[in-house]
Amino acid sequence: MQLCVALDLPSKEENLALIDKIKDYDVWLKVGLRSYIRDGEEFLKDIKKINPDFKIFLDLKLYDIPNTMADAAESIMSLGVDMFNVHASAGKRAMKEVMSRLEPYENRPIVLAVTALTSFNEDEFGEVYGDSISKKADQLAKDAYESGLDGVVCSAYESSSIKNITNKTFMTLTPGIRPFGEDSGDQQRVADVAFAKSVDVDFIVVGRPIYNSKNPADVLKRILEQM
Repeated sequence: MQLCVALDLPSKEENLALIDKIKDYDVWLKVGLRSYIRDGEEFLKDIKKINPDFKIFLDLKLYDIPNTMADAAESIMSLGVDMFNVHASAGKRAMKEVMSRLEPYENRPIVLAVTALTSFNEDEFGEVYGDSISKKADQLAKDAYESGLDGVVCSAYESSSIKNITNKTFMTLTPGIRPFGEDSGDQQRVADVAFAKSVDVDFIVVGRPIYNSKNPADVLKRILEQM
């Protein structure tokens, strides 16, 4: 299991200050929609200046028509990131088109598909998808697996089932991790590190518990010890 630190602070300067405090740790960094729209490719370069060994997860959740998603995926290749994601809800044709477009490239990034956002509760999810979270997440994960992707973004509660219907090497990345019982905020399906580990999660994403701390490096160290 690997730790991915979410860079969701209000400014580029605050994100870079956080990165500087944790630069000596072997972790991934997640650059999400807010940070990338605001700070762009230069921010990715700034991260590598602090520590060129940091691996970057570009969390943009691509969701569009198949050709547009594939065009965007191909453009991501020029950014030098190590992982990015798409929405499984875009369908198998779109996911297959993305993977086909990336096939000629050596050392392509890990590609994950979002199943059910961890901010959904059952009622909200049913209103949109007309099904239960567990059933639909399984189906979307199976679609991603059959489309040649490397894994999915899901909550820890869906990880075991997804690995059972795909295989053990099909990756699961889980947001909404609250390592020390912190408030769940806008997340609904949260879990702690021990539970994520017990269900063979490959990547956990932790944001607020780290960057809201007065000593982010200390919190990060404690999380790594739990892992």
